[in-house]
Amino acid sequence: MNNNITREITPLTQSDCFTIFSRTKKEFDFPLHYHEEYELNLILNAKGAKRIVGDHIDVINDAELVFVGPNLTHAWFTHQCTSQAIVEVTIQFHKDLFDAKFMRRNQLSLIRNMFEHSQKGILFSEETIDRLKTRILTLNQKNGFDSVLELLSILHDLSSSRNMRTLSDASFNNEQFNYNSRRIEKVFEYMNVNYGKQISLAEVSKLANMPEVSFSRFIKKRTGNTFIDSLNEIRLGHATRMLIDSTQTVAEIAYRCGFNNISNFNRIFKKKKNCTPKEFRDSYTNGSRVFI
Repeated sequence: MNNNITREITPLTQSDCFTIFSRTKKEFDFPLHYHEEYELNLILNAKGAKRIVGDHIDVINDAELVFVGPNLTHAWFTHQCTSQAIVEVTIQFHKDLFDAKFMRRNQLSLIRNMFEHSQKGILFSEETIDRLKTRILTLNQKNGFDSVLELLSILHDLSSSRNMRTLSDASFNNEQFNYNSRRIEKVFEYMNVNYGKQISLAEVSKLANMPEVSFSRFIKKRTGNTFIDSLNEIRLGHATRMLIDSTQTVAEIAYRCGFNNISNFNRIFKKKKNCTPKEFRDSYTNGSRVFI
């Protein structure tokens, strides 16, 4: 895989339905990346910026609305955009937010089709943007259950809209690792609950009912990551959430998330997210993020 492509660890937890991040900015500064979550991006006042989704590259107009499926590489770059007030609203939700059985119902067929096409990225028409942008911009003003219903309604309206087009020629994503395995799920559930404690390879191998050497090979083959990398990614996911949600110091967060020293935490964080924990926290003070 291209080393310039970053795997983003989003701050969504399993208790959240979705998150909305709204900000006004002068430039695009996030690298080419992918993540496990679905993402809907509304961008206004960014004429001349460049969009990359999978193997598709284009220069964008004043307004655009793009839906990106799990593990599909994407990014926007400032390019020739001179706007001093780019508005970007990003909605992210888990790929299992809507359970597979639920999605097979007749009334959900349009959304199901849209989700399938999102593996290549979907660009919506200007008419669709005009019709839905106010609802997307005000989604973070709704509360709890109402906001979940409104998200589902927005997704339905998008799925039935005209003139949407897919962007990437291929399903250009990073889902070559399919860890649909009860053993792996059991281990990941355990790590998600106990991330603040010391967790050993011996412990999780026992949980998976496998010898340590076999389990090491198994997790690498199924996820593309070593056991330590998988554990660190889970810990970083919790750490990013705490950096946004709490006023705890970076050191406190590092120790609460199971990192045994602050320099190790800073090094791993910077390697995975291309910024320091402090820079990550600062970037969220310029926008509003709501978790539903």
